Amino acid sequence: MSVETKLKKLGLELPPAPEPAGNYVPAVRTGNLIYLSGVLALCDGVITHAGPVGEKQTVETAAEAARVCTLNALANLKVEVGDLGCVRRIVFVNGYVYAVDGFPDSPRVINGASDLLGELYGDKGRHARAAVAVNGLPLGSAVELQMVVEVEG
Repeated sequence: MSVETKLKKLGLELPPAPEPAGNYVPAVRTGNLIYLSGVLALCDGVITHAGPVGEKQTVETAAEAARVCTLNALANLKVEVGDLGCVRRIVFVNGYVYAVDGFPDSPRVINGASDLLGELYGDKGRHARAAVAVNGLPLGSAVELQMVVEVEG
């Protein structure tokens, strides 16, 4: 079953690839690795989950933000490679969580991304990861996500 069919079964769809918000490109390919720039919890140019976790967001709503970020990253990946089925492995996910001081649950928030990648790619979706709380993200997004993906030839 294709990744996009799996998305539909989950009630999800890829958004249009988000435009870069600065002087960078959304993806860089070197060999079979695609480095995806950071994406925010954006839908139609609007932040879906704004504000710090532990104040304006819960762990659960921030995990939803991580899923939104994952969809945006996959949209950028599709633009770069044309077919989400060519993924050999999700290699690395770097998740930033806008949170109150001392917030200890960044890994639970970024599980929103990791769980979705596992649902879509199975074992190929299991990855190394960092989940870091920070005191601010662009546009007040609750989450920002970066990924490294290995693709076929």
